[in-house]
Amino acid sequence: MGIKTYRPRTAGLRHRTGLTFDELTTDQPHKPLVSRLPKFGGRNNKGHLSMRNRGGGARKMYRQIDFRRDKLDIPGVIETLEYDPNRSAFISLVKYADGERRYILSPLDVKVGQTIVSSDKVVDIVPGNATLLRNLPLGTIIHNVELQKHKGGQIVRTAGAGAQILAKEGMYAQLRMPSSEIRKVHMDCRATIGQIGNLDHQNISIGKAGRSRWMGWKPHVRGTAMNPVDHPHGGGEGKSKGGRHPVSPEGIPTKGYKTRSNKRTRVFIIKRRSK
Repeated sequence: MGIKTYRPRTAGLRHRTGLTFDELTTDQPHKPLVSRLPKFGGRNNKGHLSMRNRGGGARKMYRQIDFRRDKLDIPGVIETLEYDPNRSAFISLVKYADGERRYILSPLDVKVGQTIVSSDKVVDIVPGNATLLRNLPLGTIIHNVELQKHKGGQIVRTAGAGAQILAKEGMYAQLRMPSSEIRKVHMDCRATIGQIGNLDHQNISIGKAGRSRWMGWKPHVRGTAMNPVDHPHGGGEGKSKGGRHPVSPEGIPTKGYKTRSNKRTRVFIIKRRSK
């Protein structure tokens, strides 16, 4: 996948870059697997603002992705490689031997016409195949990893991501996450072989503020530019830092403050991503 630049006819195009989408084979999704995606504008189920600076953006249709990979021992052929506006990774449409079609996250170096399979038994170490962690050798790169059996992949799903199996001890496998964190996952959890494609996603330069609006991101105003009534950093003569350590509008520390409070799963983390 290449990165294209633009002739700077305007200031917004001068530093803007984009993907060439050479790998994609179609721009029309499979309609039975597409549904309407409503917008929430950063609000939760109670209507309260839970994420600031969200709103607007281009209209999107949701592609139903098979994160479970629970169609076992039935081979499927990859028909298309497609763009998904809801995620950074590309997706692939798979047609199984019984005629059913499903979307999966597109692994790196997967080609149209390639045969893949999901099974609870030992499978070939080929990108796109899915099996249990207990069946995979050490050193294998995987993605779309389950944290609970039969729940579906929850981690390692972004563009270019890949976790590595480091060890197996007892009922758990030790995985090195893309963040360099090392954690334990039960060996009966399913994962997909290979690294996710679209590696150049992280190298894209948005180029202008309007492009962020297309993606549903509204302008972000610095707290120091606000009044004291609007933000803890507001007010003061000249450029001041608010007289306190950086905090959110609600007063929660934002730098160097650990926000993870899930004590139940702390036992599964062997090495934190932070030193």
